[in-house]
Amino acid sequence: MSLSHLLQLLTKVGFISFNCCERKAFGRSRLLFKNLLFIRHNSQSEGDAMPRSYSRIVITGGAGFIGSHIVDRIVEESREVVVIDDLSQGRLENISGHLNKKNFKFIKADIRDLAKVEEIVKDADAIFHEAAIASVTKSFEDPIYTNDVNVSGTLNLLKACLNSNVEKFIYASSCAVYGDAEAPHQSEETQTLPKSPYAASKIAAENYCKTYNRLYGLEVIILRYFNVYGPRESYGPYSGAITKFIDRLMGGEPPVIHGDGEQTRDFVEVSDVVEANMLALERSSVLSEPINIGTGIATSIKDLANLLIDITGRKHLKPAFDQPRTGDIRHSCADISKARRVLGYEPKIPLREGLVKLLKDYGEPFRC
Repeated sequence: MSLSHLLQLLTKVGFISFNCCERKAFGRSRLLFKNLLFIRHNSQSEGDAMPRSYSRIVITGGAGFIGSHIVDRIVEESREVVVIDDLSQGRLENISGHLNKKNFKFIKADIRDLAKVEEIVKDADAIFHEAAIASVTKSFEDPIYTNDVNVSGTLNLLKACLNSNVEKFIYASSCAVYGDAEAPHQSEETQTLPKSPYAASKIAAENYCKTYNRLYGLEVIILRYFNVYGPRESYGPYSGAITKFIDRLMGGEPPVIHGDGEQTRDFVEVSDVVEANMLALERSSVLSEPINIGTGIATSIKDLANLLIDITGRKHLKPAFDQPRTGDIRHSCADISKARRVLGYEPKIPLREGLVKLLKDYGEPFRC
C-alpha cells in the first residue's frame, strides 16, 4: 500500500485528520509520516525482501542502452511502463517492439523540463533513472551541459516525486566516482576521487538522492554500475572500449588501445545489470547508500582486445596502441559483497559468454 493510500485510509477511519494545507505538508515530509506510524522499524534487517506491487513505473532514458533492457523486463511482467527519453542518445528502435502495447507509453521529453517531468511522474509508483550524459570525454568538452542533465535533471525528478505517488527511486550511478582508488577492488566505503566532470556530476546527483531520502523519506537506491556492455550499446565517438574494438574488427582493422593496455575494468553484461535493478525494485529496507553492480573480476584492456580477436577469428590482427585519454581510470573492479548481502545479487554471465552473445547480435562476418 502506498503512503498516499494509507494516509487516505487512516483519514477515512478517523485515526488522523488533516486540512488541505496539512495534507500537502505531510506529502512533503514522508520521513516524518513514516516514523509517526512506525512503518519503518529499526529492527528490520538490511535488505529484507517484502512483497511490493509497483504497477506504474517510469523509466528515464528508456530508449537507451541499459534503459531499454529494463523496459523489456518490466513490460514482460505486465506492469505499466512510461519511458521518458529525448532521443539525444537513445534510439526509438530499441523499444519499437513495445510501442503498440497497452501497458507501454513513450514520451519524448527532456528531464531538464521540470513541468513536463512533474506531469509524467505524478501517478507513478517507482522510477528507474537511467537518463544521463554518460561519457567522460564529452564531459570534458561540455561540463556545463553534463552537469545540467546529470545533476539538474536528477534534481527535477526528485522534486517531482514529492507531489506524486512515487515510493521508490532507483538511481543509476557509476564506478567513475571512485577515480584512481588504491584498493584493487572498490567497495562502497572506498573514498570517491572523481577524475572527470562526469564523475563529479554522478557524485553530486547521488548526494541529492541521499538528501531527499533524509529530508522526505523518499526510498532511494543508488546502483553504481561498473563497465556495462551488451546488445544495443551504440557506436560513436563516446563509445566504450568493447564497442570500439568490435567496430574496428568489423572493418578488418586492429583494435586501438589508449595507453599500455594494462589498465583494468570490471565488465558486466547488461542482463546482470537488469537483474540488479529488479532486485532493487522488490527489496525493502534498502536505504540510500550506494551499491556496486559489477562482477568482481578485473580484465585488462589488452586481454579484452585479444579475447575479441580470438572470438572473431581475426588472429592476424594485433592490437595497436595510442596515447592515454584524459580522465581515464587506471584500475576499476567492484567489490560486490554488499550487493550480494543486501540485494541477493549474483552476476551470471562470464565475459567470454557475454561477448559471444554480443557478437551474435551483430551477425556476420563473425564466427562465434
